[in-house]
Amino acid sequence: MTRPRLQALTFDLDDTLWDNRGVMTRTEEGHYGWLDTALAEWLAERGEQHLGRFAERVPLPHYQARRQALAERHPLRRGDFTWIREQALASLLKEFGLPHEAAWHWATRAMERFHDLRLRVSPYPEVEPMLSELGTRYRLGSITNGNLDFDRLPLRRHFAVAIAAGEMHAPKPDPRPFLMALAKLGASPARAMHIGDSWKEDVLPAIRLGMQAAWVAGDTPHGAPLPEGVHRLGHIRELPALLEKLES
Repeated sequence: MTRPRLQALTFDLDDTLWDNRGVMTRTEEGHYGWLDTALAEWLAERGEQHLGRFAERVPLPHYQARRQALAERHPLRRGDFTWIREQALASLLKEFGLPHEAAWHWATRAMERFHDLRLRVSPYPEVEPMLSELGTRYRLGSITNGNLDFDRLPLRRHFAVAIAAGEMHAPKPDPRPFLMALAKLGASPARAMHIGDSWKEDVLPAIRLGMQAAWVAGDTPHGAPLPEGVHRLGHIRELPALLEKLES
């Protein structure tokens, strides 16, 4: 089957354009550790050391469990990670002994620290020149479930459209962020390709809409033949060669 020429490319971000594993570990531990230290100093200034250290009384796994419980209790917001984190922190801080206003103040400040740390990503070296070149031939968009403040990254300038699916309460594999990106890019599914690392959250929703998909699978095993329109990549650097092959 001859497919129409591609007009638009949509990209996942985390673990597609950069390795996100170390970033999330540093961000998770870093913002919680910052909160513990800053809060202890604030309490000492107020003579309220009797409350103890936050991270000792409320270890990190308690915070993670509270987030999970909130996601289960509010399924429509399960992908809105910033909301879930801030709600979890505020509730734990109140249980720790802070009044409502102080709890929300420190939850907000901790999330500011979270977003600063979350931005410390290192795109693969091939990504910047690749996007510069692809941007001359295709309309580019991004679709992420993550709560990265993408507008603050230099890489954002390559994308005409950036969709934060969790914040619109429709995290991938929901088709709505894909449809929104395509509408904003002015491209039909048949003339678009989505590029991402997740079979469930990137590849399947894209091909169900009639898009092509490039699966950045690395060494992930996959025994069955790939569906029509799905192309497997070992690394994002292989994308330009795939596009040249498809359009030759």
